[in-house]
Amino acid sequence: MTAMTETATPLAVTVRGHVEHEAEAYAREKIGYVVLHAPAPVLFAAVELAVERDPARELPAVVEAGLDVNGRPVRVKVAATTMHEAVDLLEARLRRRIDHLSGRDRDTLRRHRSEDPHEWHHGDLPAHRPPYFDRPVDEREVVRHKSFAVPAQTPAQAALDMDLLDHDFFLFTNATTGEDNVIYRTETHGYALAEPTSNATDLPWCIESSLLRPTPLPLDQAVDLLDLGDEPFVFFLEPQSRRGRVLYRRYDGHYGLITPASE
Repeated sequence: MTAMTETATPLAVTVRGHVEHEAEAYAREKIGYVVLHAPAPVLFAAVELAVERDPARELPAVVEAGLDVNGRPVRVKVAATTMHEAVDLLEARLRRRIDHLSGRDRDTLRRHRSEDPHEWHHGDLPAHRPPYFDRPVDEREVVRHKSFAVPAQTPAQAALDMDLLDHDFFLFTNATTGEDNVIYRTETHGYALAEPTSNATDLPWCIESSLLRPTPLPLDQAVDLLDLGDEPFVFFLEPQSRRGRVLYRRYDGHYGLITPASE
């Protein structure tokens, strides 16, 4: 990578739990280098280091970074056995995310075919995710936020944004159909498209899941489906507006609700 400026963007570092000073300094050095040598201006950079107190947790070191790369958000969250290992994982993923972003306008997505001709890869494995907190059902709350504000997109563009934000699913408006769709990762590290109508068969790199085709549902019924099912999220339509919604399990044990940014 070639540095765009001689002065690095200030890196905000916060810690939770017992994080060694040496590990904090290591994170500043490694992530600061990525920021300084990014191929586009980094307008904001923040990193959080946390050590979970549960001794039974296999991956207690959690590191999360959020960057604004020339107006585009990049987010990465990883978990590992040690803080140094987590920082190294985070640095590697940040580099790949920024590389994807710098090639966005040239559509230089790193694609390759899997054994299944209907799946598509970006060449990046899913993050090491921290486990979900098993919060009792009667204590769970719905935390609502809107999706990232972007123009209508193709599924390929949405898949790239999903990777940049380090998400496993992404709500977007399909530029071809005008409908709210969800692009998401499959268990084989490919991509699938959930949509109200069936257009995914026209996309040779993406499979379509009829099981996740959204239907109009009130929020309480979507919560019931999420609690009773095995899927990590429920894609449904708000009954009045017929706009897409995504209800998912948060790592803190609560529910997250994503609504379209245009609403």
